[in-house]
Amino acid sequence: MNDESKSAESAPGGVTPLSSNLQAGKFLTVAEVAGILRLSKMSVYRLIHSGQLEAVQFGRSFRVTEKALNTYLENAYFSAG
Repeated sequence: MNDESKSAESAPGGVTPLSSNLQAGKFLTVAEVAGILRLSKMSVYRLIHSGQLEAVQFGRSFRVTEKALNTYLENAYFSAG
């Protein structure tokens, strides 16, 4: 391996490059998630802070990937009766 490929594999500080971790999909704002789920933004924030909905924090803003939203919805189903 050359030096360039080594540095791309393990970035300083042990941080893995984003492109190798992130599945295809876009980031949604809390307001967009609230609109999709037909919930209030506060309810979405509660889901995020309780750990039920995975999100990424950028400064004071949160973003939810489409994959995380789909995973949450798949786990939210239950059979009644």
